[in-house]
Amino acid sequence: MDDDITTSSSQPNILSRAYKRYCEIHQHYLDRSTPYPTGRWIFTVFLLLAYLLRVYILQGWYIITYALGIYLLNLFIAFLTPKIDPALLDDPDDGPSLPTKANEEFRPFMRRLPEFKFWYSASKSIVVGMICTCFEALNIPVFWPILVMYFIILFTITMKRQIKHMIKYRYIPFSHGKTKYKGKEDTGKVVNVNALATEEV
Repeated sequence: MDDDITTSSSQPNILSRAYKRYCEIHQHYLDRSTPYPTGRWIFTVFLLLAYLLRVYILQGWYIITYALGIYLLNLFIAFLTPKIDPALLDDPDDGPSLPTKANEEFRPFMRRLPEFKFWYSASKSIVVGMICTCFEALNIPVFWPILVMYFIILFTITMKRQIKHMIKYRYIPFSHGKTKYKGKEDTGKVVNVNALATEEV
């Protein structure tokens, strides 16, 4: 009887195995979607439009929408901010710095929030917002134009501060890759080394 108890407790139960399997499948599809940023963002825009359409049709859940907007704004600001904030560096030789001249060595812009994590967090938050619209208890009545005005003011102030930060520390939050230099044009002529060697003899 004791053997039955120990063997049943040593085997993982069916729920933990199912959850582990779900996590593996989920990670597999996330890994497969990594090289396709355009497709991922099209999916997220579709999710956002579906959410906004749902809120518009139901005429409610404005607090949830406002919270979602604030969260997406915070993600966007983290996406635009460098990983190492130049304002926190006392010595410019401390740590990696951003190139400020065209002839400096290329260094890619390293973000505080990488693009993939930005996409993943934004998509998850939209799905959570969509789930929240299924619960009537979260439909708190508010005068929605006030929330829109608050969000526009917050967005304007935040983006103005971020743009001033970019101008002050001279960085652009997008890197397009190294400068490509052109070599000589290919004339299409093939040089036969053996023929040249026989001519010299």
